Amino acid sequence: MRYRLTFIAGLAIGYVIGTRAGRERYEQMKKCAREFARNPAVRNTAESAAQTGRDLAGRAYHSVSDKVGEKVPASVTARVRSLRDRNGGRNGEDDWGTSNT
Repeated sequence: MRYRLTFIAGLAIGYVIGTRAGRERYEQMKKCAREFARNPAVRNTAESAAQTGRDLAGRAYHSVSDKVGEKVPASVTARVRSLRDRNGGRNGEDDWGTSNT
C-alpha cells in the first residue's frame, strides 16, 4: 500500500509539473531560488557559516588528535592533509561566487 501511494503521489506531481501551469510555476520557483542565492546577505551568511564550520572542524581535529594520540588511523590523517592541500594554504579563503565561464 505504501509503494502504491508513493507511486500515485509521484504520478500526480509529475502531471502537475508536466502541465503548462505546473511548468510555469516550476520556472517561477527556480527563478526565486536563483535570486535568493544571489542575494549578498545570503552569500555572506553562507560564507561565514562555512568558515565557522572549517574552524570548528580544525579545532575538533586537533582536540581529538591530542587526546587520542597516535591511535588515529593513517587514512584519517591522510584525508585531513588532502583537505588542507585542497585549500592551498589560502588561510580559509575560498572561491565562493567565482565562475569558470
